[in-house]
Amino acid sequence: MKIRLTSVFVDDQAKALHFYTEILGFVKKHDVPVGEKDRWLTVVSPEEPGGAELLLEPLGHPAARTYRDTLVGEGIPLAQFAVDDVQAEYERLHGLGVRFTQEPLEMGPVTTAVFDDTCGNLIQIVTQAS
Repeated sequence: MKIRLTSVFVDDQAKALHFYTEILGFVKKHDVPVGEKDRWLTVVSPEEPGGAELLLEPLGHPAARTYRDTLVGEGIPLAQFAVDDVQAEYERLHGLGVRFTQEPLEMGPVTTAVFDDTCGNLIQIVTQAS
């Protein structure tokens, strides 16, 4: 069993695509129109183009909005991405204007930081000590 796809609910798919590709560095994998304005829009890591896809899912269902907004209100990240060096990635993203809600924090064998993806979500980055 493998994880093939997971999603984040976004307010604006075009804005999300820009942030996830131009700022975070993911690569667009699928972009297929669905209905009048929505798209099946996925991104992948350039390091694993055949790996798990992240669906930039339109925030259409009221339950999804409640779920996402409740997480943000509690300061809970919706997703977590692994990086080689949280401090270096924090500095890179901070330099690009990304707003962090948690600066790098060492917690035993892991270091984490949390940022706002500009599309309604909090995202955590993590590095695990080897």
